[in-house]
Amino acid sequence: MAELHDLTALEQAAAVRTGEVGVVELVDHYLHRIREHDPALGAFVTVTADLARGQAAAAEALLRHGGQFPPLFGVPTAIKDLNNVAGVPMSSGSRAVAGVVPEHDDHVVTLLRDAGTISLGKTNVPEFGVPFYTESGVAPPARTPWDLTCSAGGSSGGAAAAVAAGLVPIAQGNDGGGSIRVPASVCGVVGLKASRGRIANGPGGGETTGMVANGPIARTVADAAAMLDAMAVPMPGELFTAAPLPLEETYLGHAHRPPGKLRIGRYNTPAGPALPVHEECMAAWDDATALLTELGHEVEDVESPFPAEIVHHFETVLCVGPAALALDDRQTAELTPLTRWLRERGTEVSAVEFVTSLRALRKLARTAVVHAAGYDALLTPTLAQPPRPVGWFTSADDPAANLRRQLEFSPFTFPHNVSGQPAITLPLRWTAQGLPIGVMLASRPAAEHVLIALAAQLESARPWRDRRPSIWTSSPLHTHGGSQ
Repeated sequence: MAELHDLTALEQAAAVRTGEVGVVELVDHYLHRIREHDPALGAFVTVTADLARGQAAAAEALLRHGGQFPPLFGVPTAIKDLNNVAGVPMSSGSRAVAGVVPEHDDHVVTLLRDAGTISLGKTNVPEFGVPFYTESGVAPPARTPWDLTCSAGGSSGGAAAAVAAGLVPIAQGNDGGGSIRVPASVCGVVGLKASRGRIANGPGGGETTGMVANGPIARTVADAAAMLDAMAVPMPGELFTAAPLPLEETYLGHAHRPPGKLRIGRYNTPAGPALPVHEECMAAWDDATALLTELGHEVEDVESPFPAEIVHHFETVLCVGPAALALDDRQTAELTPLTRWLRERGTEVSAVEFVTSLRALRKLARTAVVHAAGYDALLTPTLAQPPRPVGWFTSADDPAANLRRQLEFSPFTFPHNVSGQPAITLPLRWTAQGLPIGVMLASRPAAEHVLIALAAQLESARPWRDRRPSIWTSSPLHTHGGSQ
């Protein structure tokens, strides 16, 4: 007997279309799981139960009239608490701005609603989405369901924890340096950072570097592809755009299309100073290499396209963001030590230094894209270390040491934000202690379809769907007779 949350998002949508499952029933099932399990996980900051039930009832009314419905119609999801949802409080993970109620939706929120998905609430984030861990003064820490003593990563930690624990089948995230891929790896799910310009960041927001990209977090590649289809709709006024798929093609379609024989470069050299890569992360990378070779792909060692100087310029740009926040003295006093320190560093960066670093990153991006142009994909570890305990990053009680630990933890992800390339992390390995270890594939700009086809092939060869944390099966509300 499969339970509702055992079904993939696409299977749930199919059951909704046939009437086998009601949208209200599906929403209530997940709301029950959130009430029961979220106190231990810290995945949600705000749960919008009444709003979700109202949208579910409206969806059922539409279904009664018949017609064609989008692939994810009726499927529950969640929105990251860095994104505006009209009428729903947003904290951005900070006590300094908690309680703000946006008057408008971000484009990505509107697009997901237009696709028929139903948000159950806002997922937990660290302060302003800066750290690679989700711990703040606004909510309890987000924890990976595979080991509740370990962080869920960040900054989309709440979203990844919710998907991995079966509190929602899919969730929206965004990624300015690894914020989708880090928590997806830590939580054992699929996380895709889209190409620069693929998904709209508007209509508001002050992100000017071009490094932040939205993307899906899901348990399967096909679910992630369907969610990407829903979000990757061109919107007016965007500063960056990405070449669309040919007419009539979808990313979901590419999840069911063989990728053909691909040329794949692999490297394990972290960006920045020489840093150790944990043996479990190396083993996952080697396992993925062997699997790709078995599937008929040509895999060869390459040098990293990102030189050590990228770290300095990335840090310079990173510091300016917090410094540009319009906060008064009272709000500044509410900031976490890391954000306050970054803010102080950022105020010392001159306009000339900022522009110089931004130009340097643009040049490095061009060089990296050209360097990798002969390969269909690049393979690296997602992270340089296994999941870290809650409090590990902040335990040094020194913001500089905290930032250094973050870069040592995740030195592979942020370069792809600089280059604008799409990148996906896949849960292909677990440690003997039961902790997930991801591997990452990146491709050419605007080539998400290549990553999705390749990732789906890897998933088919080594399925992970039925690997679930113990929290998955505890205390169900309903059972469901459909097959998986």
